[in-house]
Amino acid sequence: MKKKLTYLLPLLVAVPLVGKAQRRDRQGNYLARTEVIGGDTVMVVDLAPVYKFRRPIDARRYERLIRNVKLVYPIAVEAHRRLQAMEDEMLTFATPREQREYMKRMEQEIKREYEPVLRRMTLSQGKILIKLIDRETSNTSYELVRELRGGFRAVFWQGIARLFGANLKDAYDPDGDDRMIEQIIILYEAGVI
Repeated sequence: MKKKLTYLLPLLVAVPLVGKAQRRDRQGNYLARTEVIGGDTVMVVDLAPVYKFRRPIDARRYERLIRNVKLVYPIAVEAHRRLQAMEDEMLTFATPREQREYMKRMEQEIKREYEPVLRRMTLSQGKILIKLIDRETSNTSYELVRELRGGFRAVFWQGIARLFGANLKDAYDPDGDDRMIEQIIILYEAGVI
């Protein structure tokens, strides 16, 4: 009897796990799956990383950082996509005047679309956006403004940013100060958070 129970117990434990393996995440991927490793079938479960903080305020700051990155990252990706499209379109114009007119139209269109979103952003979200634009485009926000709208406007907007404690020349450093933001982006793209 004891021998039968020994063989039955692992089966009873495995059956509920197989049922849970059919759950999917937001992207439709299975949370648990089976893989054959060396002739054995092994259940693999993808887990989100768990961070432990010494102080509760650090955990709240991390949660706020996650929320801010999830809000701002899609805007930075869209900025990169639009910048690529604008650069491709600018190559088709014959004269600098046509390019300037196109840039003014695009600036007005972007203002109309994103100004309400940007006005609702907090200062910390704006700082993260500046860094993520650098991450996506490989140019700081200051360099982009200087290239697209001229040096005077770049200096003007840098002055405004400095008044509010931001810096358009901030570069993204995934191995240094922005290591945690990079980890959050990787988890966000993977659909884990």
